[in-house]
Amino acid sequence: METICLLSIIVSPAIEDTIVDWLLDREEIPGFTSAPIYGHGSSIHSLSTQEQVSGRKKQVLFQIHMPSADADTVLQTLKREFQGSGMHYWILPVSDAGHLE
Repeated sequence: METICLLSIIVSPAIEDTIVDWLLDREEIPGFTSAPIYGHGSSIHSLSTQEQVSGRKKQVLFQIHMPSADADTVLQTLKREFQGSGMHYWILPVSDAGHLE
């Protein structure tokens, strides 16, 4: 049985369109979800003055549920092609997924 995972990626809104295009071009990604989010935390060096005052940083979250082997491949390529972008990611196991029809 194939192991499925959820790959979550957080990026700056400045590279959102680039990431959308990149994900759409990947054959191993059948689809994905994206949403505007806010990041909160104590890492002042990564926040602008305005973000420090508001206590939040605008970000974009992408989520893809896919076979774990494909997620590993996608992640390695992201690391190579978007090094230095400040992208944050995590991978979680998915115990079940499907469509209700």
